[in-house]
Amino acid sequence: MSAYVIAGGHLADGTGAELLIDGGVVRAIGPAVDAGRATRIDADGLLVLAGLIDLHTHLRQPGGEGAETVRSGSRAAAAGGYTTVHAMPNTDPVADTAGVVEQVAALGRAAGYVDVRPIGAVTKGLAGQQLAELATMARSRARVRLFSDDGNCVADPLLMRRALEYVGVTGGVIAQHAQEPRLTVGAQLHEGAVSAELGLAGWPAVAEEAIIARDVLLAGELDARLHVCHVSTAGSTELLRWAKARGVRVTAEVTPHHLLLTDDAARGYDPRFKVNPPLRTDEDVLALRAALADGTIDVVATDHAPHPADAKRAEWGAAANGMVGLESALSVVQAAMVDTGLTDWADVERVMSRTPASIGGTAGGTLAVGAPADIVLVDPAASRVFGVHDLAGRSTNSPFLGRTLPGRIIATFFHGVPTVLDGVVQQLPEGEPA
Repeated sequence: MSAYVIAGGHLADGTGAELLIDGGVVRAIGPAVDAGRATRIDADGLLVLAGLIDLHTHLRQPGGEGAETVRSGSRAAAAGGYTTVHAMPNTDPVADTAGVVEQVAALGRAAGYVDVRPIGAVTKGLAGQQLAELATMARSRARVRLFSDDGNCVADPLLMRRALEYVGVTGGVIAQHAQEPRLTVGAQLHEGAVSAELGLAGWPAVAEEAIIARDVLLAGELDARLHVCHVSTAGSTELLRWAKARGVRVTAEVTPHHLLLTDDAARGYDPRFKVNPPLRTDEDVLALRAALADGTIDVVATDHAPHPADAKRAEWGAAANGMVGLESALSVVQAAMVDTGLTDWADVERVMSRTPASIGGTAGGTLAVGAPADIVLVDPAASRVFGVHDLAGRSTNSPFLGRTLPGRIIATFFHGVPTVLDGVVQQLPEGEPA
């Protein structure tokens, strides 16, 4: 393993510093480190951030390899500056047993681009009827900490209560997709003026908010850990603020696309903008940004959801929900939060590295001597028209194609190994799953 010194860059707080990487860890940070025989990486004008951590990624394997594989999704993650991703369990077979989560983790180790941390299903087959093997997955080699039924809400309150009780014993976290299914039958777009104009069945904000209200009450009663996935409404932010003020152990995430796009994007019936939860209104976007800035929403998570081309070329009603987002996430957050003056880069590192590491129970998320050398170099002054050439995964269903985005990932290091250099994803040898 080679040694590197990153010189000339600035940390998230604006401090100029050099970093020495050797043996997969950060060996020294200071104004001028002893580089020895280390290879010099010129970071002049660049930000040096802790590698990004995503709590909500779809890697599709096993079963959905036409859209993504663990390796291709890991490459997409590295291209976006990520060094850890948490893989959702909606695979085929579902990741509801120790065997499947261990398979996903092994594929991640073989790929070598990022730390792939499987998320275990809450219920068997994501069916919402019977709890999955939560304790077994937690004790497995994959060390599962997060459990979610992904796009399926755990709608049964008794089952949700039992899940919260079980993970409380293991130290885990239930990550809930907040969607009351009876209020969203046939839903296609945010319920409002645009859905009415387009003649699309509405997805009301209250369907999200009702589940969040119920679940924070359950989590508070049990003193259990609850994480709310992809928060999308202004009302949801108020519920989270209320719960946190009362000491409920709840965290929440927002996606980049919910920070920048609104339901107006759907006026052309372009399925690239079809997602669950749906794009909301300007009012919701502003509320989400404010909640992320003040800490009510804890993290940014991509909900990276690759699909084969034909799944998105269908008419709106038949098209699949979801967007790819790993490669564009940091640029979108820069556009929505940093360039608008709502946050600074230290805040970005908090919501995209440090806090996700804490919630997911992973190493990394911070730059410190002795920490894993998971690092991303960013040129915040750059801009580019985001295109298919910026995508490193198997699918191209990005809502940002053709849009000018700020910032550019120059380099990514995972455990001291450069996975991206000069903006190009490196070709790493593929190991055998173990």
